[in-house]
Amino acid sequence: MDGSHEDIALFPGAFDPVTLGHLDIIRRASGLFGKLIVAIGVNPLKDMVFTPEERQEMLRQYTEDLPNIDVQTYSDLTVQFARKVGAKVILRGIRDTVDLHAELQIANTNLIIGNIETVFLMTSHEHVLTSSSLIKQIAQIGGYDKESMARLVPLDVAERLGERLRERSDV
Repeated sequence: MDGSHEDIALFPGAFDPVTLGHLDIIRRASGLFGKLIVAIGVNPLKDMVFTPEERQEMLRQYTEDLPNIDVQTYSDLTVQFARKVGAKVILRGIRDTVDLHAELQIANTNLIIGNIETVFLMTSHEHVLTSSSLIKQIAQIGGYDKESMARLVPLDVAERLGERLRERSDV
């Protein structure tokens, strides 16, 4: 990978919601690859808070200053989508050894079935404990202050998340 425009990497995930940890990986990876496709996986079996379009809009909002970032949605296998967009590698963020253990199996499977390499990028120390699932739990229970939540997700994302979860509990 020489940073030329032929180097396309795919950063797949649910991004429900997008976190500062996700954005950190995206910003750092944008300098490593000619093009980075942030790929929002659509899995009808998973209960997501935000629609794929909402997640795409949020990610585009926070990456619009990075000219080599393209945010797309997909619903097929990640390795199939990577082939479709011409990605040479799949990028994964790693927070800890638990992530690494889980990701190694997926990476090896992608190499076997799709002949595509996986590149791991360590999360910056300030985002090592950031998890979308944990953030959703905090927002659902409430009682957080905006300053604390803004250390995990962009503030407007936290507000949207709180509103959406309140709407769901009112139904």
